[in-house]
Amino acid sequence: MSFPFPLSTDVTARRQALRSRIIHVDTASFDILALDVFRYQAVYNPVYSRYLGLLNVRSETVTSLRQIPFMPIGFFKTQPVLASAQAIPDPADSLLTFASSGTTGDQTSRHYVADPALYDAVSIRIFEETYGPLDQLAILALLPSYLERNNSSLVYMVRQFMSRSAHPLSGFFLNDHSELTARLKQLSEQPDAPRVLLIGVTFGLLDWAESGVDLSFLRHNPNLIVMETGGMKGRRKELLRDEVHQLLTDRLHIPRIHSEYGMTELLSQAYSTGEGVFRPSPTLQILLRDINDPFAIYPDGHTRSGGINVIDLANLDSCSFIETQDLGQYVGTDGSFRVIGRFDNSDIRGCNLMIE
Repeated sequence: MSFPFPLSTDVTARRQALRSRIIHVDTASFDILALDVFRYQAVYNPVYSRYLGLLNVRSETVTSLRQIPFMPIGFFKTQPVLASAQAIPDPADSLLTFASSGTTGDQTSRHYVADPALYDAVSIRIFEETYGPLDQLAILALLPSYLERNNSSLVYMVRQFMSRSAHPLSGFFLNDHSELTARLKQLSEQPDAPRVLLIGVTFGLLDWAESGVDLSFLRHNPNLIVMETGGMKGRRKELLRDEVHQLLTDRLHIPRIHSEYGMTELLSQAYSTGEGVFRPSPTLQILLRDINDPFAIYPDGHTRSGGINVIDLANLDSCSFIETQDLGQYVGTDGSFRVIGRFDNSDIRGCNLMIE
């Protein structure tokens, strides 16, 4: 594999070994691999290394996931977060770059992706382990505001999924609710109706559901998956996820709404197949932190809400340990979780459901 910036022979071999393990990681090997990725990034990611230094944390003393310092997500707004061992001038000129949507005048996050093939492999694996082969799906995407940009990680991922699917009726819909409805009817009426994924930003799905078109035919399509990715983008009043799902199930005449948890700064995703409960994926797990002490990590199964810290192994070439501004709760003891809101004064970010 050709790599976009120079690494020494030893570092290249170390990185390639980690990459191979990430591709094949499972629950049993996750913790050990995460610690090895931490030790790699503690040395070769200059931004993260400086942060650890300011905290007086030496990587060799960290022996468990709960001891790993999580990097504040805001660092993606102010400096290039790259495990490159050396500064890369103008990384946006040479690397695939994702940017958060933000609002007018806001400083946006930028995520430089040195290895798009790793992102593709991980995101496809996560999706297919949850929903089955992409080549058995037709994919319809309702992503206004995202589709109008050329640096959305969500649009990139969905394009990769569509390429894998190769279904002739897959496609993006900007604001054309009539065409989207017609395409869904066309798919529903086929003799061997395929499974259909309709993935949409929350405000787009709500606008479509409330557009006045007759969507009662959807109740007769058991092969339909409707998935919201979060995000009101200032277009509508913020709602609780449960309220959003109730509105959509009522208007679309379907039993449940699925959800995707992801963001510009992450290359892995988590999915909810209903009721807003997200399950950890092969390369993504969360830990909850005390809302008043970012270095105090809750034990598994803790019942109080806390800040969501994400371990994303697919972020091998940026930072795999991200302190987000999302609030969450554990559900059970298997690492499942709910996203229940955001910290006060957090900026609105794409791919997340805002509350309050």
